[in-house]
Amino acid sequence: MTAALAGRKGLTVTTLATALASAVVLFAATRHWDAVMTHQVSPLPPTTHYRTGTDMSPWLPALGAVGLAGAGALLATRGRLRTIVGGLLALAGIGVTGAVIETLRHGIGAGWPVLTIVAALVVVAAGAVTIRYSDTWPEMGARYERPQAGATSAKAPQTQLWDALDRGEDPTADQ
Repeated sequence: MTAALAGRKGLTVTTLATALASAVVLFAATRHWDAVMTHQVSPLPPTTHYRTGTDMSPWLPALGAVGLAGAGALLATRGRLRTIVGGLLALAGIGVTGAVIETLRHGIGAGWPVLTIVAALVVVAAGAVTIRYSDTWPEMGARYERPQAGATSAKAPQTQLWDALDRGEDPTADQ
């Protein structure tokens, strides 16, 4: 199990699972979870008002968005910061689970809420996997980082020519 979650494959699987589960939370929060029928005076027909998951737990979309942002942050962070992202993912999943369990206490149907709980548990598991295995995952390459102010490096001759042009110098003037 350790080999399956370590390395690039573990990062990829965890990121995709987090993104997919968070998207399910966002989608399920917009579906009809409950219907309230209001009887009216005769001869008027009864009216039905549908309530979505967002109507019943307004923070569900926000926690789903936190999960999606966390999936992106898994790719962009490293070290201790990636571990913190894993903790935030776990907390977001726990928050979604708690919100849905609270709405289930009101006697609503179990279709979309149960799917939302399953997706939230996937986010919690992804957060736990991140906390445990993030030190074995690869980091973004140094080419995506800002160059240090005083750092000198052996640049390719073509790069030196382009840098001279950027400074407004003619690199062929001394030849």
